[in-house]
Amino acid sequence: MRIAGRPAAAYLRARVPALARRVLARLRDELPVYAELPVEELTGDIADIVQHNLRLFADVIEHRRPATDAELEQQRDSAAQRAEEGVPLDAILTAYQIGTAMCWQEISAGARAEELAGVQEAVRRIMVLQRQLTAAVSGAYLEARQILDSQEHGGRHALLAALLAGEPVDARPAGPRPAALYVALTLALGAHPDESLSGPGAGIASQRKIRRVRSVLDRFTGAPALTALDSSGGTALLPVGEVPPWPDLCRLVVQAGELAGIAVTAAADVVAPGAVPDAVARNAEIVELVRRTGRGPGLYRLGDVLLDYQLSRPSAALGPLAALLGPLESKPELLHTLRVFLDHGLDRRATAVALHVHPNTVDYRIRRIDRLTGLSPGRAGDLQLIAAALVARTVS
Repeated sequence: MRIAGRPAAAYLRARVPALARRVLARLRDELPVYAELPVEELTGDIADIVQHNLRLFADVIEHRRPATDAELEQQRDSAAQRAEEGVPLDAILTAYQIGTAMCWQEISAGARAEELAGVQEAVRRIMVLQRQLTAAVSGAYLEARQILDSQEHGGRHALLAALLAGEPVDARPAGPRPAALYVALTLALGAHPDESLSGPGAGIASQRKIRRVRSVLDRFTGAPALTALDSSGGTALLPVGEVPPWPDLCRLVVQAGELAGIAVTAAADVVAPGAVPDAVARNAEIVELVRRTGRGPGLYRLGDVLLDYQLSRPSAALGPLAALLGPLESKPELLHTLRVFLDHGLDRRATAVALHVHPNTVDYRIRRIDRLTGLSPGRAGDLQLIAAALVARTVS
């Protein structure tokens, strides 16, 4: 096959060393990830694979045939090595495309009109080889990444299990190393509307929700979070070097909910590895208390639910406290008014707006509560008892 009056394959083989240097220079200029590779690797492994590809182009043009599996083995090995190094697949495929384009420019320069048939065949051969290279490189890269991801996931899962069990993690022989501190998160995930779909759509929506929440958690520290999540929530440990500001953690929970399109309720504490089991257990109790006391989504810590938490501990006083409001058991409108009145800081007008009643109705109900229970939120001593009794009713 002659192009520009010369044997295309022989011309390309003669130009391989110089053309390979130009390809490498362009990869460094146009692809940042290649510019960051060690010089020894660029002039060694990468240069070798570029020259191998150029010679393979010459072979398929000369012999008018596709590449064999054996001829693509070096590309597969190279792709697997790049996967281990963390080079993105799109950068690798772009590098192959750059090399192919430069190869074609080299052999087609000066092509003559009467050589059209040969040029067209050369284009077909190069396109077939490019397709083969893309398939071989992508397949080898993804296979290597799957193995690496499986190993990394297994190592993270083992570390998570050890941390949750309170086992010593510094002595682990392999796998990811423990962080100095962890943000221990317990998450309660609301249902996404798509999870109510029939058929496989519900499962897809559930996995999408979990994946989006994980992506936000991973971005927070720039390292994969240790997670055990299902559609209803679970546990996440975020590795950190120092205690992050609480507002940042609050925004993290909000962002996770916004990206996943759900309500997220969470509890968090920042602890050393040895304190993870206690923190996770305490966080689970906090989330349950938040849920049972009707608080909204968001991030909570122990200080936000101190009274509720303390009253949820086993105590002989819990039953008698709850019984203080027993006379209101058959008067749900009075019990609800009492809760709303306390939630609105004893503001009768705000309470009336929330209940959609006249402020005088609020006054009337508060007086009835006083008559039935002997307790009035207007008396400082009674107010503390009422607040404790409301909590006791919720947690008992």
